[in-house]
Amino acid sequence: MADMLEIRWHGRGGQGTVTAAKVLADACLSGGRHVQAFPEYGPERAGAPLRAYNRISSHELRMHCPVLKPQVVSVVDATLIDAIDVAEGSTESAIFVVNSSKEPGEIRTKLNAPQGQKVFTIDATKIAMECIGRALPNAPMLGAICKVTGLVTLEHLLEDVRKSFGKKFSQKIIDGNMEAARRGYEEVREG
Repeated sequence: MADMLEIRWHGRGGQGTVTAAKVLADACLSGGRHVQAFPEYGPERAGAPLRAYNRISSHELRMHCPVLKPQVVSVVDATLIDAIDVAEGSTESAIFVVNSSKEPGEIRTKLNAPQGQKVFTIDATKIAMECIGRALPNAPMLGAICKVTGLVTLEHLLEDVRKSFGKKFSQKIIDGNMEAARRGYEEVREG
């Protein structure tokens, strides 16, 4: 891992985007890294666009500002690609992980991503519906992010999903989220 990795998440209120950023931070923290996870809200309502951020480093983090030059961009709701510039400020070698049933090449064209950037897609909403019974794509997106970045192993992620979700949800919901994260890890596609 580079000295510091910055991730910007784009989603809509109610999709679990902020929770995903926090669970990723917890997984990296328990792996011995220094982390930050924080949201940036517009109007606080279900369906409103929002951003969440992660900073993950092997050294103490002293920055406390939004992520302006992300190396990883997670797009939890692909309709945001048409509404805002999700690629804004992304590095020349940025990795995009987009919740979409479309092929990565089609999303690459939509993003106008240069060759140095990598584009991955995962049908996180479909996976969530099959595993959880609700369109909450955060767990499959977490699995996909962990696979493409190598930040934490699948086993480590699943343990943190169990811990994070175990505080609030029934065993059925926890098991569904763990299966959704596993499938996100296994089914992410690169273009």
